[in-house]
Amino acid sequence: MENREDLQTLKELHEATTMGMNSIKYVEEKVGDKVFKDELSSQYNQYSDILTKIIDSYNHIGKIPENTKITDQMQTWAAIQMNTMKDQSNSKLSEMLIQGTTMGIIKGNKLKNHNTNLNNNISNILDDFIVMQENSIAKLKTFL
Repeated sequence: MENREDLQTLKELHEATTMGMNSIKYVEEKVGDKVFKDELSSQYNQYSDILTKIIDSYNHIGKIPENTKITDQMQTWAAIQMNTMKDQSNSKLSEMLIQGTTMGIIKGNKLKNHNTNLNNNISNILDDFIVMQENSIAKLKTFL
């Protein structure tokens, strides 16, 4: 049975996960260091796993997730291009990703705190999203 909280949470998780994946994709193009690139690839795959769970949840309730707006994708790409014009070091790229990931953690915790009647499956996906992002920040800190 679907409820409004479930759908809104799935929508926002879908947006945040897609944004995280796009950010990694755009940053990864600027990375030369193999260890850093491997870490970004691992994080991308973790986002992809969560996205699969989100899409499965949508399918379970008979809905289709909205595509990420092209303007949001363009803004993310442009921001990364602007912020890396002078500095493409691992430290700078890691810092940018940490800032974005922190925003994702804030969004995840707000969703958790304001949507207390979530379906258990969606609540678990939300928990996975938050934990994955917290772990990602810990790993990204090593590249500062």
